[in-house]
Amino acid sequence: MPLAGQRRVLVVGGAFAGLCVGRDMRNHFLVTIVDAKEFFEYTPGILRAYVKPKHFDALSFTLQPVIESSMGCKYLWGEVKSIDPKDKLCKIKPMFSKEEETIDFDYLLICAGCNFGPFHKWGESLWFPTIHEAARPEGSWPHLDERFIEGRRRHLLEEYGELQDRHLKGKGAQKVLVTGAGFIGVEWITELQHFFSNIDLSIIDFLPKPLGPLPASAANYCERYMGKHGIHQYYSCPKPFPNDPPEKHEAFWTKILLPSPRRCDKEYVCIGVKASNYFMPEETLSKTGPGGGKWILMDRTLAVTVQDGTRWCTIPAGQVGEGWGLVYAVGDCNQGGIPSPADPDLWIIPPIPKISYPGEEEALIASTNVMKIDEFCYKQRTHDFWGKPMAPAEMHWPWGAGMFATSLGPDDACFVAGANWEKNSGKCVVWGQLCAVQKEFIEASKTNECRYGCIGQCIWHFVHHTPLHLWGGGPLMGYSPSWL
Repeated sequence: MPLAGQRRVLVVGGAFAGLCVGRDMRNHFLVTIVDAKEFFEYTPGILRAYVKPKHFDALSFTLQPVIESSMGCKYLWGEVKSIDPKDKLCKIKPMFSKEEETIDFDYLLICAGCNFGPFHKWGESLWFPTIHEAARPEGSWPHLDERFIEGRRRHLLEEYGELQDRHLKGKGAQKVLVTGAGFIGVEWITELQHFFSNIDLSIIDFLPKPLGPLPASAANYCERYMGKHGIHQYYSCPKPFPNDPPEKHEAFWTKILLPSPRRCDKEYVCIGVKASNYFMPEETLSKTGPGGGKWILMDRTLAVTVQDGTRWCTIPAGQVGEGWGLVYAVGDCNQGGIPSPADPDLWIIPPIPKISYPGEEEALIASTNVMKIDEFCYKQRTHDFWGKPMAPAEMHWPWGAGMFATSLGPDDACFVAGANWEKNSGKCVVWGQLCAVQKEFIEASKTNECRYGCIGQCIWHFVHHTPLHLWGGGPLMGYSPSWL
């Protein structure tokens, strides 16, 4: 049995949630963060980097100095291949090694994120680097190794160069189609319009308005902006499937004024997400969900479960804390919501958007649960500071999951607050140039926080470490482990 202060926490993923876990647990455990790439990038800002490559420097940093020098954890650059729940072992393929290595853990937090290409075998897209060893040879840019920060930068420069060539061919000479008018599609096409105004741009969606389930006020604002800037918009216009009859395809392309034989010169697909939990066994993955399923199943404590709802890796029978989870799924890698076993149309926790705020909230809850379990099992603490039984906290639908900032080029944006799982919920509360500045402030301060900068931490620490929860579904006295 490991001694107090020497228990090992393994964190899979070095993005938002993984770095949050490291910060919260570094003073209590021996923490190792594993990531298949050598760098952090602020995903919500990556679209701007494709049209303005120097912006990537403001969104990214190398992980090793931050994790090891600033944070005081251990960083392992490698890809997780499999997890053994019985012996609590994790097989990892380190960078520059031909053989897999086995690492043991006492607690495991999976913060592996997801991909954005639902129709590609490996979820390939521009919005997230191709980092899995098996995915690279089957991708669209196998000559680039995006596990390196320089490889990622080269990809940005290549795409920028292609867009610049299209722009220089003259007004309307090149036609580009963006499929999907959610917030990614809207942001991408407005970035293209601002920086490459000669390209003829069209956007389509199967819904009657842009921005999906967000409120009509925000959708109308974005629709007016795109119309004002000459972007062709086609809503209630689903694209045919590849195996549909040719005449259906021809009718679609004619409807959006891009008939055969030319159609469009380039198409960007901005629809949905896809799971990338290739290291997890099948019994821990969902059979349904966005992008075909395979999201990690979890219960309300965020402990990983199998398909019948029982926890996957737990404290063995007969030991203190019997049945409590030792492996947790945090952020975009998990199923996002918990359906009711009695009625699939009802939810114990409604689906949570795959954005940074709920991922960081889950990171805090999972970290707190591990600390509570550790206090109970190794220090025999049965009650916390407030006299409540020492038991894992439960996840809720976080209020911050209803905040969406959508850029409309560098000089305009709209911000929605108060949205939830119901369509058209929330309100557009900030818009215009003020909102563009607001989004840039969020981007700069969040990147600084993830870099372990003091300014970013001062700004954002109490967003999730709130001492009192007066609204939003969390416990009244907060989750802070320091209050155990």
